[in-house]
Amino acid sequence: MFSAEQSCWFVRKVICWRAVASIAWAVLLLPPITAVFVLLSRFSLLHPIHSVSECLSFLTSASAIFSFILLCGVIIMVGFLNLEYYTVIPTIACSKIALLGQLLHPRQFVNSLAHCIMGIIVAWCCAIAIGGRYETIAYPCTPGDGADSSHQMCLNEHHFILLLAGAFVGLSHSMLGVIYNMNYVPFLTVQQYKYLRFKGSLPSLVKCSATQALYSVRNYIVVYFFLGYIPKAWICKTLNLHLNSSVHPLDSIAGLLDLNLLYQLWVSAGFLLLTWHVTLLLFRIFVTEVYSFPVQSSFTEDAHQCLPKVITGKQPMILKFLALQDLALLSQHSPLRRSEVFSLSQPGGHPHNWNAISKECLSLLNDLTQRLIAYHDTVATNGRAKPLSTGSERKTSSETSSTEDLMSPRPMFLMKTPTSVFARSIVGASQSPLTAPFTSPDPDSPFASPALRRLTAPADPCSPWFGSVQSPHIMRRLPKLWSTPTDSQVNGSPPASPSSVPCPKQEPSKPSLLAQFLQNRKEQLPEASSQALFADSQAHIWALEGLTYLVQASFSEDQFGVVQTALPSILGCMLVLQEAVDRHFKLPHASSKPVRSASSLGDSTHKTLRFALRATLKTAIYRITTTFGSHLSAIQMSAEHRKRLQQFLENKE
Repeated sequence: MFSAEQSCWFVRKVICWRAVASIAWAVLLLPPITAVFVLLSRFSLLHPIHSVSECLSFLTSASAIFSFILLCGVIIMVGFLNLEYYTVIPTIACSKIALLGQLLHPRQFVNSLAHCIMGIIVAWCCAIAIGGRYETIAYPCTPGDGADSSHQMCLNEHHFILLLAGAFVGLSHSMLGVIYNMNYVPFLTVQQYKYLRFKGSLPSLVKCSATQALYSVRNYIVVYFFLGYIPKAWICKTLNLHLNSSVHPLDSIAGLLDLNLLYQLWVSAGFLLLTWHVTLLLFRIFVTEVYSFPVQSSFTEDAHQCLPKVITGKQPMILKFLALQDLALLSQHSPLRRSEVFSLSQPGGHPHNWNAISKECLSLLNDLTQRLIAYHDTVATNGRAKPLSTGSERKTSSETSSTEDLMSPRPMFLMKTPTSVFARSIVGASQSPLTAPFTSPDPDSPFASPALRRLTAPADPCSPWFGSVQSPHIMRRLPKLWSTPTDSQVNGSPPASPSSVPCPKQEPSKPSLLAQFLQNRKEQLPEASSQALFADSQAHIWALEGLTYLVQASFSEDQFGVVQTALPSILGCMLVLQEAVDRHFKLPHASSKPVRSASSLGDSTHKTLRFALRATLKTAIYRITTTFGSHLSAIQMSAEHRKRLQQFLENKE
């Protein structure tokens, strides 16, 4: 394995330069965005020509140039923060406590503080561009302003409220970035040119910025109405300023019902968010651009930059993801590079390239399989740790699947997103981070065990057992999860006696809003844990595509037969993974697609990665079966795998 210094070559030579290019384009786009903002903030319907001439004269003034320099510095700082905080694996909080921990993390605190400061700088530049009563923070007091002398200065609250709005919008942007995973860098399924991708995303970007600015201003107005006197008193004491008693304060209803003030706040917040969103979008576009790695090199000092070496590395993750993306693309569209993967080493005649690539892809798929099994075992034991079984006590995956429906799953209260797709250790259920204590025994929960429901269920007057003394060894069993209505009779519940007195029918009561809210929160727990389980599945999707396309191409291009030796292990690994994925989708909420996020900038593709993985896995197996056909009958595999493979050969899966 190559050293850490060699593994950082990609960050220094590729990622950093791509980030610099994205910042440069954001700075180049700043003048037209600033010109539009100045026009919107100064335009007047009554005097359109005069307002346009004022805008042009301001854009060529010294104050405008100085403000533009400050805005360029803010853009550079935002680009640096994007480079520092980006991730290719989203962090999914499965509970409000976990989300609160992310928001209060010291690293996030530094990010929020930096955005607050940058928001104040942008707001000051906006105040200079708007001009008029927003231009300065203080003005000379007049005798009618409540001051003793005209030499004293009064606070310009319009300028002050604009500066605080910049800090508030910056803080809101930083916190929403954590909630909506805005630092997550997604990879597109269909490759596009950078210009076309930016052009297609620009309308939604403007709409998102305007909408988020509107909500931010609304929240800011409410906060300033109740708490605005605190910073106002502090700034007056610090700068030795006075308040003008002849005008309405802005932290009152009369002061906030100023349409021009609300409009300027909204336009300024929209300008701030648009420039930051453009910088983030350009960073995503440049960083996720396809990078072509050489398959092999004639020089040993460049061997660490070749695809077989890069793909087996662990850090940085962006390098791993781009290598897997390149593998998926070369396996489909590059016969010349595929021939290098199938080639033999000289001297020795060993398929080192194929061995390294196939071993890494199979390792990724096996890790996901073990993760799914550990998650399933934890859910099947109602969230309690299941002891590791050894020897003959260890069950096969098929036996676990047959007994799975008898278990009552329990939602996970804390599910850590996989921090790396490169873990190699097989984690047992007792050591898995998925294990969570049984903290809230709610009998009404759809995941509560039948025993808990049985102990807490009230007596039913319609039951033949009502009013009778029951033996401790005779107990009525309620229907279990995923059971049919007739299962209650099979499980020991006697049918109702025809001679019994019929009970009056009770109309179902409509649940209250609080009950519906709590039920929705309960349903979000297993949904979030399922999303976190497949948070890094983009790497597995590329591994499946790259591996199976190479296997398909080997049918006619592999001159040395290096792929056919690994075909049994590839098929076995994929069939076991498909079994684990199918078992996972039988769990509650695993097959329901989540609602699209309201924030269009926060990418939500990670929420549906499990569906993409399931479709890719099935397509990958069909890709092999349609290519090799009846030749697969010569491969040795278990009877269960043979039966499942036959379903694919007959196109019944």
